Amino acid sequence: MPRSPRKPLPKRRSDGARERYSSGSRWEPVVGYSRAVRVGPRVYVSGTTAFGPDGAIVGVGDPYRQTVQVLDNLDRALSALGSERAAIVRLRIFVTDVGRSGEVTRALGERFRPIRPAMTLVGVAGLIEPEMLVEIEADAEDLPRPGGRTRGPRPPGSRAATAHRGE
Repeated sequence: MPRSPRKPLPKRRSDGARERYSSGSRWEPVVGYSRAVRVGPRVYVSGTTAFGPDGAIVGVGDPYRQTVQVLDNLDRALSALGSERAAIVRLRIFVTDVGRSGEVTRALGERFRPIRPAMTLVGVAGLIEPEMLVEIEADAEDLPRPGGRTRGPRPPGSRAATAHRGE
């Protein structure tokens, strides 16, 4: 599956109980939200759209390509807070054209088939910009490691182990 280009991760901020990640979006300081927030083992990722590293919407008119970009952006937010896609337990997907949801679900299946989080797909009248076709929110919960510790912020450059459980 195609992946979007990566850009360096912005710095994380912490107030002790919460750790926040900003993607650098112009809307985050205006509206007063974070792209993602970690509280203990849980990471909550705000509604994420298909903005690329240059600030432009990727895949205008293409729900599949936009979904791929959204998922890359979600991966980046999770990684910035020491988590990963395998930790996602719930997704909420908002699409502007339910008739083209097959293109969205194809991209979702390519990434989530082995993980199988709880998932809801909702048709909406529109998103904040007319070129946006897909927006996704994610909740992740890091699994306990041996010894009772959970995954958490990792040192820069370290790699997280991916755990998959069968059904």
